Amino acid sequence: MGWHSVDQLVSSIERISDLGLGGGSDGAVDILMVGIDARTDAHGNPLSADERAMLHAGDEVGLNTDTIVLIRVPNNGQSATAISIPRDSYVDIPGLGMGKINSAFGVTKFTEQQKLIDKGVDPAEAETRSTLAGRQALIKAVANLTGITVDHYAEVGLLGFVLLTDAVGGVDVCLNAPVYEPMSGADFPAGPQKLNGPEALSFVRQRHELPRGDLDRIVRQQVYMAQLVHQVLSAKVLTNPGRLKDLSDAVGRTIVLDDGWDVLSFLHELQDLSAGQVKFETIPVKDLNGWTENGESVVRVDPVAVQKYVAKTIDGDPPETTGGVDPSTVTVDLYNASGTGGLAGQVGQALAGKGFHTGTVDNWIGGPVQSSRVLAGSSSDANARAVAGVLGGLPVIKQDGMAEGAVRVVLAGDYAGPGSATGGQLDFTSTSSTMTPVPPAPPIDAGKNGPKCVN
Repeated sequence: MGWHSVDQLVSSIERISDLGLGGGSDGAVDILMVGIDARTDAHGNPLSADERAMLHAGDEVGLNTDTIVLIRVPNNGQSATAISIPRDSYVDIPGLGMGKINSAFGVTKFTEQQKLIDKGVDPAEAETRSTLAGRQALIKAVANLTGITVDHYAEVGLLGFVLLTDAVGGVDVCLNAPVYEPMSGADFPAGPQKLNGPEALSFVRQRHELPRGDLDRIVRQQVYMAQLVHQVLSAKVLTNPGRLKDLSDAVGRTIVLDDGWDVLSFLHELQDLSAGQVKFETIPVKDLNGWTENGESVVRVDPVAVQKYVAKTIDGDPPETTGGVDPSTVTVDLYNASGTGGLAGQVGQALAGKGFHTGTVDNWIGGPVQSSRVLAGSSSDANARAVAGVLGGLPVIKQDGMAEGAVRVVLAGDYAGPGSATGGQLDFTSTSSTMTPVPPAPPIDAGKNGPKCVN
């Protein structure tokens, strides 16, 4: 009866295809879990006025992905590591250039949607195709930042936090101090307490009046998820038909998954997973209070440092920057698409200092370029990825017609890696009075010791 209920739960989930997932060969399962602030359910149906009021969601239209978590499950299925990415992380967004990672989905979607409508595409079809483009952009942005290929995709809306929380009978949390913040609806006493659905949403959404801003909100999301995992893995939920039905209804209305994910088989692989083996981490932040040239507040991250941290967190050992490639076997062509004279030559010298050979060094004439990138015949080209790693984690983009092993670097105005005027800022050993580096918080697990008290 329980297995039949789980089968019903899985079959009710909204599925999407053509996300460009997979390709990893290490046997682990890497899942991108996204919390999205859409005012619709998983099937595109608008939330009611009462539901929006309950969620403190208002009437604004947006598709920001304010919760972004990369989950690694090793091939033995007996542990899991969830790594949070701050929503304001300033990264390269495919097709758009530099921007906050939480805007990758929404901005790409609305840009693509307008293009399709201008071409006369039916609005319903434009909605579907542009939403897919938004998801694809987010997946690529996360992969470029972390160096991890995403195998599966899971998305939950605002309503999902409420329904999932109520389905498991509430979630236990603990606060260091009392909280009152009307914008999110957060109004909680200090100490341990059990939150119902609407309260849990306010708990994970509050970002104003927190000592560390969004980083404190991430910690709240992690302790919430840890306790949710703990309760779902407990016999109280999985053997209770009523709770299982509530969980099924919540999942069916609020969860979106990729269509290539055999969830029942995956659950079977996790049958020995214990709550204590589910850990939550956060990527390192280079500057919590960064600003762009346009005056936008952002969180600055170093892709190289992030990739090393992620690799060490999930595999125990960071990879070499060059991925095992011998620099002396690689020749790099460099093109300056920025307004900084001599940049290509300076970067060429920096690469030569790392043992690479330089070929053509010239100005770029291929049209405007908003963000720096490495071009190669394949986005997985080992030589290109080695150069991209040395230059600060630039994205590697496929360029038709390029020979295997050939590498072309295009430097735009955003370039801040070796050879640039600000290249030294990528070194975490240097200090700057204008930067606010924040070390990663200690990991949180979903064990039996109760919720960790947080801000």
